This record gives sequence, C-alpha cells and structure tokens, in this order.
Amino acid sequence: MSEALDDLLDLLDLERIEEDIFRGQSRPALVPRVFGGQVAAQALVAAGRTVPADRFAHSLHAYFLVAGDPGAPIVYTVDRIRDGRSFTTRRVVAIQHGQPIFHLSASFQTYEEGLEHQAPMPPAPGPQTLPTAQELLPRYGDAIGSPEVVRKLLQAREAVDLRYVDAPPYATAGQPREPRSQVWFRTNGKLADDPLLHVCLATYVSDMTLLDSVLLAHGRGGWVVGDVVGASLDHAMWFHRPFRADEWLLYDQESPSSSGGRGLGQARIYTQDGRLAISVIQEGVIRVPREG
Repeated sequence: MSEALDDLLDLLDLERIEEDIFRGQSRPALVPRVFGGQVAAQALVAAGRTVPADRFAHSLHAYFLVAGDPGAPIVYTVDRIRDGRSFTTRRVVAIQHGQPIFHLSASFQTYEEGLEHQAPMPPAPGPQTLPTAQELLPRYGDAIGSPEVVRKLLQAREAVDLRYVDAPPYATAGQPREPRSQVWFRTNGKLADDPLLHVCLATYVSDMTLLDSVLLAHGRGGWVVGDVVGASLDHAMWFHRPFRADEWLLYDQESPSSSGGRGLGQARIYTQDGRLAISVIQEGVIRVPREG
C-alpha cells in the first residue's frame, strides 16, 4: 500500500467524539478549500458507523453549502432518521467554525434478492494500455502553465491510480469536443474487505472528474488552467452492486446540459468485468472569469 493511500485512509478514519458526533481532518487541495469528495466520503463514514454491519449503503444525496477551510477540523453530526426492517436512513451535517458547510442523506439496506438488469458497459480500452498520471501530466506541463500545479495535481492523486481514456480538458483547451469523458481508477494499494470503506473511497474519487465533460463541450481547460472557476453544488450516488475500489473501475461520464452558470454531469461506474456498480449525478457552478 502506498504512503499516500495510508494517509487517505487515516483521513477517513474519523474520531468519535460522542455517540453520533465525529471529527475529521483535511488535506491540502489544488484550490484553497476542502476537496468536496473528501467531505462527502467522511460524511458517509460517519453515517455508516451508526448503522448495523449487515446494512450496506445503496444511495446518498448531498449538498455543498459553503467552501470548507482546509486548515480547520470538520465536525460531523449524525441524525438517526429511520431504522426500518430493511432500510436505515441517516442525515449528516458537516460543521466548521460554527456553521454547516455540507449535508448528506444516506440510505442503507439489508441484502435482498430481486429483479436484475443493467445498462451495458460502453467500449473502452483496458486500463493497462493507458498512461498513468505520472506519465501523462508532464506531457501537458506547458498547457497547465506551472510546474507547481503539475506537482500539486500529482500529489492530489497519489492515493488513486486514475487513467484518462482520452486527453483531459486541460490538454485540449480551446478545442470543443463531445461532452463525454472516461477514466479508469483504482486505489494505489489493496484495501481491507469492509464494504463501507470501498463505497467511501469510490465516493471520494467520484468528485475528481465528473464535471470534465461540461468543460469538454466548451473547449475549456478548467480550474487547472484558470479559464473557468467552479465548485460542486450537489452530488448523488446509487450503489447497485458490490465492487472493490482497489480493483479497476471504469468511470463513464457525460454532460447533458449547462446553463445559468451551472453544469450537470452524469455517469456510470462499471467493474472491469462489465457489472454496473454505481450511478452518479452532480451539478456544479461553472463560471467564466470576467476580464480584469
């Protein structure tokens, strides 16, 4: 297991202050605020630690309210909304400096047999045929414009092996493309068998690239190159089938719409053998900076 993955797992190992109150720390991000995927994953950890072990996360719905301060701890308070025979519902509020910065509702279910069907996995080259971040990013150092930004990008993704199928937005700024993006990802090291851990790590990664497809439609390089500014507004995930975050997952993303300073991304995440594991939808603020 890589040192970076160890650090990420420590980040998700929240301190329990009271029965339903937890505290988490943050790590530096590319922008001067807490990475949204971190807050969502930590909130899901807090919710999951109040749920019986035989109930598995099947959905989450979250809103990002205020940019988080990476220099301060985050307190997560859990409300036990419902404990039913098959389903358990939790609401989590993340608090910093006395105010809510994020809230999440999550639902958990006992295992059941049922009707089965799924959308087929789209074609994609195998992850082993694609360059790693360490191989890819230096190629686009000129487009990114700063060796320090390249270093921070690599540092932010050390815990996760994330490989673009096509060139990322910052590599083709100024060239509008189909609003679709694919990446393969897995953690840089093996994980324990705890299903909640795998769901939380997939939640963490899901916020890294989902709005890329919005940028592609307009030939924008994104926050990396500074031709847009943006932030996540809300995030929803449905966990359909068991998966492991330390095995390759295909993140197939597209954007059906952008308007009013907002962009929508939707995606499906497949296991390497073609099982649909997760569906994801996210809306974000995406604004073009005014000159001057």
